[in-house]
Amino acid sequence: MTFALPTDTATRPVAVLGAGTLGRRIALMFATRGGQVRVHDPAAQAGQDARAYVEQQVAEVAAGIEGGTPGTVTATTDLAEALAGAWLVVESVPERLELKKRVFADLDRTADADAILASNSSSYPTSEFIDHVTRPERVLNMHFYMPPQQPAVDLMSSGHTDRAVLDLLLRELPHYGVLPFEARRESTGFIFNRIWAAIKREALSVVAEGVSTPEDVDAMWASTMGTRGPFRTMDQVGLDVVLDIENHYAAKNPTLPTGPRELLRRYIDAGHLGVKTGRGFYDDYHQAG
Repeated sequence: MTFALPTDTATRPVAVLGAGTLGRRIALMFATRGGQVRVHDPAAQAGQDARAYVEQQVAEVAAGIEGGTPGTVTATTDLAEALAGAWLVVESVPERLELKKRVFADLDRTADADAILASNSSSYPTSEFIDHVTRPERVLNMHFYMPPQQPAVDLMSSGHTDRAVLDLLLRELPHYGVLPFEARRESTGFIFNRIWAAIKREALSVVAEGVSTPEDVDAMWASTMGTRGPFRTMDQVGLDVVLDIENHYAAKNPTLPTGPRELLRRYIDAGHLGVKTGRGFYDDYHQAG
């Protein structure tokens, strides 16, 4: 089916669902064009923390984007308030399939009829959670990495997405300082994450088997590749999120080794989730506020 594209994208707000590590960064990028961004989270404090984060960062980030202008951000626990008038809605809730199905059913009922509904899911294609969506032609994956430092974005059709939706986003997203890349067929892990998953899983295996330590793996990585190592990166993402993603890959491919997931579970059970709890594979982070 065809979809009536949203109009006035420059003046209508963008809504972001979820105020976590990535949700607030997504909101930051959409606040760089002078418009309004609304962050929705059922936890009021999380929403306020996300709003404060955007307000602290937006002037500097917008200054680095051609034509960038700091916009405004609000936070709310009311879904209808967040969605009213939005041309684009980006879901960034935890990686749990049933939750995403419920969220997209709510979005389909509540968002404006011409609003594009995008998921930031890092592992689930949107084809898996549109069971109760009446207009799947406006739904797609829009997976962010870690903006503003890592500005790449995967775009992937739900299998029903109107081609014009993808074309619109390929044109518009660079204005917000992010770089879209289209996955041209459905792919678990999209483009870069498929490659990253293999690296991450093997790094976890090396430590789970007692071959090395997170510190040495990261040091070797930095000396060879010149970038942050996989264990620091996993701490930044959140070990609970990493495990959710690994569980999803394992559900798709039961032959994957169990050691990486068992190692992650030990840290999570001890309450060490990474940067957001002040400790993960490393213990030198300041406690997240």
